[in-house]
Amino acid sequence: MGQIFPRNANLFVRVSIFAGLLLATTLVLLIGVYFRSNTYRQVNVAIEQPVPYSHQLHADTLGIDCRYCHVSVEQSAFANIPATETCMTCHSQIKTNSDQLAPVRASYASGDPVLWERVHRLPDFVFFNHSIHVNKGIGCSECHGRVDQMPVVWQEQAFFMGFCLDCHRNPENYVRPVEEVYNMEYIHPANQRELGAQLVAEYGIMPVDQLTNCWICHR
Repeated sequence: MGQIFPRNANLFVRVSIFAGLLLATTLVLLIGVYFRSNTYRQVNVAIEQPVPYSHQLHADTLGIDCRYCHVSVEQSAFANIPATETCMTCHSQIKTNSDQLAPVRASYASGDPVLWERVHRLPDFVFFNHSIHVNKGIGCSECHGRVDQMPVVWQEQAFFMGFCLDCHRNPENYVRPVEEVYNMEYIHPANQRELGAQLVAEYGIMPVDQLTNCWICHR
């Protein structure tokens, strides 16, 4: 019986297998890079809202404290989205006929909440408590950036585990006096490590071996 396959058939099969494995590996790596990219996490992407709310106007120009709207941030795991009633404490008197605020007035009249678009997202397997951080001297701007300069809010950080661990491994580099937590213009002083070490002790912040334990964030 004559030879069916050419002499280089085995080589062709080997090259095909190698090329397939190389392609599959490349695709897996590219997918991994994409899911860890700022593009996927929508970092620095301004999220349009049903009501054009400007933190730059309210927090910077008007000087409204973060806690006026995010009232539960010091007691709760979540920094709440303000209720419509909070908006109307001012806007029942200010810009009462503004078309841009029509959804707020409709929400107040009907009792249905404004459907704000979520900006900052963490995976379901991550536990994060806002109150413990702000009460231990971690400023809003450390994670959220200069929100007071954002006409439309965007996510400043990708919130990968490495970002959180950098602070948990070196809390003295980031902790600030609690009275400065909501100060968006705060700049860490030249002696930050010395001051930070004092504040870590004063605020009773956990030792690093506990701060970096898996159960702290994964419960």
